[in-house]
Order: sequence, then structure tokens, then C-alpha cells
Amino acid sequence: QVQLVESGGGPVQAGGSLRLSCAASARTLSSYAMGWFRQAPGKEREFVAGISRSSGSTDYADSVKGRFTISRDNAKNTVYLRMNSLKPEDTAVYFCAAGFLSSVSTRDYEYGYWGQGTQVTVSS
Repeated sequence: QVQLVESGGGPVQAGGSLRLSCAASARTLSSYAMGWFRQAPGKEREFVAGISRSSGSTDYADSVKGRFTISRDNAKNTVYLRMNSLKPEDTAVYFCAAGFLSSVSTRDYEYGYWGQGTQVTVSS
């Protein structure tokens, strides 16, 4: 069982930055690929970024490439999402997810564990 707790969300002006953190309870977080997803009001949940177990590979949604960076510190059981140049369309609830996967996945159903989400609101 893996418990995930996100933090770091909040209100920010367009062009600003935030860093989301996802703290995991698992002692072997390094066994899990990690992903960040988001869901805006009235929209489906969408993939934002993912990172493999060893940080050897990452993947990003086209909408965030060049602005967001995913990283992980397995020693601290924490995954991060650095978000720069934020836009109003980035407003959403951001979820951290863990999957017992050999590589990064963009498909939410492949992740078995989810956090409760953290709200990011970008104002223009």
C-alpha cells in the first residue's frame, strides 16, 4: 500500500512559479514510476508529467513541455513538479500517482495509487 500526499498548490499570477511536492509512505518508492495528472473543472483528468523509477526517463504533456519539470528524490520518498511560466489554463487540481511500472506511462489507469490532489489557481 502506498499513500501519497501532495502539497505546494495555491494561487499564483500568470507567469509565476510553483513547486508541487508529493510525499509517499512507501519505503520502496524507487519501485514505482510516478506521475502528475491534473483535472480542471468540467474536464477529464489529463496526464501532465511522469518519471521512471530511477529518474532515467521523463515524459511531459505537450502543453507543459519546457515549462514544467518533474523530479524525484527516492531517499526522501518525494516527487516534485516544478511549474514555471504558469498560465491560467494550468488551473486545475493536481494529483500525484504511483504505479508499479517498468517505464513511464501517460495512462491514468495504469497507476494504482493516488493522492488527494492539490489546487493550483493561476490568475491572469
